[in-house]
Amino acid sequence: MLQAAEGKRLYIQEVSVRDGFQIEPVFVPTADKIALIDRLSRSGLAKIEVTSFSSPKAIPALADAAEVMAGIQRMPGVEYAALVPNAKGGERALACQVDELNIVMSASESHNRANLRMSREQSLAQFADIVALARGRSEVNASLSTAFGCPFEGEVGQAEVLRLVERIAGLGIRRLTLCDTTGMAHPAQVQQLCAAVIARHPQIMLTAHFHDTRGMGLANVLAALEAGVDRFDASLGGLGGCPFAPGASGNVCTEDMVHMLQAMGYATGVDLAGLIACSRTLPGLVGHDVPGQVAKAGPSSRRYPLPEGAGQPRLAGAAPACGGAAA
Repeated sequence: MLQAAEGKRLYIQEVSVRDGFQIEPVFVPTADKIALIDRLSRSGLAKIEVTSFSSPKAIPALADAAEVMAGIQRMPGVEYAALVPNAKGGERALACQVDELNIVMSASESHNRANLRMSREQSLAQFADIVALARGRSEVNASLSTAFGCPFEGEVGQAEVLRLVERIAGLGIRRLTLCDTTGMAHPAQVQQLCAAVIARHPQIMLTAHFHDTRGMGLANVLAALEAGVDRFDASLGGLGGCPFAPGASGNVCTEDMVHMLQAMGYATGVDLAGLIACSRTLPGLVGHDVPGQVAKAGPSSRRYPLPEGAGQPRLAGAAPACGGAAA
């Protein structure tokens, strides 16, 4: 069972400006993206996935990838990553001097074909090309989508996921993200798979990436922690989602996750107040409310003045103000 931490360091990696903004129907202006990334850079995050070097026709919300990368102020100690779909996107990202290329494939064949329009074998061949391209110029992280379940096929067996991790590691990739793409994971499954990957590939820097589609995101973070994971993707305000999970909420919320981990005694290096301030700007940028909770309620350390008249005898039959048993 997970015990309270004693200052163990965890690494929080922000994905809202890529994973979140890419599915928004409005285009967040380039200057606003840059300003938000600069604020996030000062909050103590370990990594920010800034953008995607995909076709502007495919992802018009991130058509300004090069401009954003050129405009941000890079903070020492923060890695700046970009998703790249192919070698052409990799060249564009490397020209912008990204610290990490994030390459993606799915653990299930059907999701890979639906999402990337290629087979898993074709994706692995493309991975090899990008690894060769990036050698000596940038780190490479492989994100394995649907690692905990596929919206088309259902459960993806642990043995199959481990087989693909073996193939990825065989390409010389030493960074890996296990992604719960449509929020199908549960804590027992998360603990077992993460522990198995760590046991077989201790050389890999493992990240866990969860969605809160079915309300299990933070529980899955705790399960991955128990297995030994110390790096977590999250999205400011809980932005994000997957087109193959209609109506789904987005990624695990960064400020909610940091609040939980810090309350448990973990060291994240992150300024929670700064994150909350950033999150409160999101509705104005995307034009709607966001799912995150801590930015609305405030941290649990927040204290309120005692209501006027509190402590006076309550009239017989009066209901308590916040629920609970009446006297």
